[in-house]
Amino acid sequence: MDFTKDLSDDAVLKEIGNRITQYRLNQNKTQVALAQEAGVSSRTMARIEQGDSVQASSIIRVLRALQLAENLDTLIPEPAVSPVQQLKMQGKQRQRASSKSAKSKKEEPWSWGDEE
Repeated sequence: MDFTKDLSDDAVLKEIGNRITQYRLNQNKTQVALAQEAGVSSRTMARIEQGDSVQASSIIRVLRALQLAENLDTLIPEPAVSPVQQLKMQGKQRQRASSKSAKSKKEEPWSWGDEE
């Protein structure tokens, strides 16, 4: 299964769990052994493989124990800054996002609305 934007959160978690299960089995490790190696409880390990919601740090620990942590670079690649943005920022790094300002209509003097 490919991860697409149309996949529900539950479906993504289930697929992650399935893939972790397959990597664990390929390395001939039990859930308990992998859980101990990763430093998580065996219940957490079972929850990950079932596709239940768990803390991100638990998944990272399991990926590290399976020697898959380096694949996180593929998951979230380092962002590239556009040359135009670098020029505008004069070498500084952005700290905040800005909202798009609505172009205001020609401002008219304020009135109560009952004058004619």
